Amino acid sequence: MKPKVYVELPRDFFHEDAVNMLSKVADTLFEPLSKEEFEEVIAESSAAIIGLKRIDENFLELAPKLKIVARFGVGYDNVDVEACTKRGIYVTITPNVLSDAVAEHTFALILSLTRRVIEADRYVRSEWAKGEKRFPLGVDLKGKTIGIIGCGRIGSQVARKAYGFEMKILYHDAVRNEEVEKRFDAKLVSLNELLRNSDIVTLHVPLTDATRGMIGEKELNLMKESAYLINTSRGPVVDQEALTRALKEGKIAGAGLDVFALEPIPLDDPLLKLDNVVLTPHIGSGTVETRRAMALKAAENVLYALKGKVPPDLVPEQREVFLKQT
Repeated sequence: MKPKVYVELPRDFFHEDAVNMLSKVADTLFEPLSKEEFEEVIAESSAAIIGLKRIDENFLELAPKLKIVARFGVGYDNVDVEACTKRGIYVTITPNVLSDAVAEHTFALILSLTRRVIEADRYVRSEWAKGEKRFPLGVDLKGKTIGIIGCGRIGSQVARKAYGFEMKILYHDAVRNEEVEKRFDAKLVSLNELLRNSDIVTLHVPLTDATRGMIGEKELNLMKESAYLINTSRGPVVDQEALTRALKEGKIAGAGLDVFALEPIPLDDPLLKLDNVVLTPHIGSGTVETRRAMALKAAENVLYALKGKVPPDLVPEQREVFLKQT
């Protein structure tokens, strides 16, 4: 019998090329499943490709045959890596294939805010032809300062695009990125200095104990009243209640958010009633090309594990543990 691979994604969400890759060696089972079907499937699964499902002790107890948890994305705060490691279960991500897409979406949010694209669309649909009021002006990006918090794979691509817009680039990271400094004239600064001096602050950090709530009331108060906050990383990196207050009170000019404290964001959340925000449903990597590449990368990692090999895209916490065994 072929090994089974559980995919916590609808069948039409996981690219056909990746399905074909897996089907040569495994039976692939997709969501949606009933509770009973899920427990039956996961009990027999050798691999799980997951989106945002919580992988914890409860999940792992149901999956005694599991060899790998392949995350469909780069964040893995929903995976108990320690519990997986104790059981000899690989945890992998899909790095290097989604950085451009997320960086592009970051600039989609930036441009939507600075050029008031959403407002302009509404104006054309309901006001322009009446000639009763003029549309307010936007602002240029050229010459403005962008502050990038987290200058890894995605943050570096944001810097590249900002450089193309002739922006000044500040960044804050625990690790110095000399390549970004050299290529894009970026400057490493403290978090407070970045917040005080940036016209746009954009977040590109993983969700960890250190980054949870790193942008709260204190940090928002340091920002310029004319500044915009962009978050395409993880929702809990920002204190959403503090952000909502800051937006209501005009402490910052606006925000572009692809991620939220709770997803999907409830329809009665006060953030949804504000005009100075642009909101998207966690689609930073949501392009045809990128989702195909992510599916292929996840499938590749699964195939390595099913063949008894260490997959190439282990999370950092597991690299020393498993690579030294090879």
